[in-house]
Amino acid sequence: MMIISRTPVRISFFGGGTDYPAFYERSKGAVLGTTINKYTYVSVNTLSEFFEYNIRIGYSKTELVKHFDEIQHPSIRECLKHKNISGNLDIHIFSDLPAKTGLGSSSSFTVGFLNALYALQGKKISKQNLASEACHVEQNLIKENVGSQDQFHSAFGGFNIIEFEKENIHVRPIVIAQEKLKFLEDHLIIFYTGLTRFASDVVKEQIDKTKSKSNDKYLMKMLDMVYIAEDILSNSPSDLMVKQFGELLNESWNLKKMLSSKISNPQIDIDYETAMKNGAFGGKLCGAGSGGFLAFVAPKENHAKIRNDLKHLLEVSFKFENQGSTIIYMKD
Repeated sequence: MMIISRTPVRISFFGGGTDYPAFYERSKGAVLGTTINKYTYVSVNTLSEFFEYNIRIGYSKTELVKHFDEIQHPSIRECLKHKNISGNLDIHIFSDLPAKTGLGSSSSFTVGFLNALYALQGKKISKQNLASEACHVEQNLIKENVGSQDQFHSAFGGFNIIEFEKENIHVRPIVIAQEKLKFLEDHLIIFYTGLTRFASDVVKEQIDKTKSKSNDKYLMKMLDMVYIAEDILSNSPSDLMVKQFGELLNESWNLKKMLSSKISNPQIDIDYETAMKNGAFGGKLCGAGSGGFLAFVAPKENHAKIRNDLKHLLEVSFKFENQGSTIIYMKD
């Protein structure tokens, strides 16, 4: 049996930080974001019995092991233990973008791997349960310092508001005309900083401050912006929508930097200011901080100037996507 899953990464625009259990288990959280057509692919194949190992795993390195307890890759190990799947397996990971870059690629993998494991068992899992299980694996089994938005974005796909409460996480699509969504997509420009980092390490200070409630005044403002942004997307005419959305993004980015000393760094600040001086309405660093991708909303006529002055960064071509995690190949 051969299974291949395809799972998108995401861009989170507003509300990041309110999706950590340390916050939403005592106060409602919400984020607004979208998935893009950059994917994590996971293939799971049954391995023949002729090899001296039982599990072969290929990613940036190769693991050959006899039992899942020996696996070094934490998500693969804990997903297999969680699903109690043994037997002979050949597992490979392919990604359109590098890991540890702020677009939720690690959660994209966990979601995609769980989806493939269910398909291997001949089962179909709902997007809600798939995302919830991925949260359980990452937060409770691996014990990483991660929030709960990446798993839901990756599982569901599309342009959504995700609302977090202690007993429930709810995904709600943004009501917006397709031509307006395309207009926003055309005014968004994304660059790779070339800096990778472990999100779990970056957010430790932020989570500690969230637990102590010292970040609450910032997080509550960032939460309000989710619904302001929803109103802008749904009700403002296209030209005004892009300007208002970008300016709100700039306001949110300045708030986000208050959450932790590790959100930004001097080079990121310089690159951000360069885009703003060249006419961007606003932008943000995607993900936990300290590296990854810079996204800007800017008038199309200013894109060339921004590209020129940020030519030391790699631009990423993308489109919004709305399928979420899917099984794209399945054969006995």
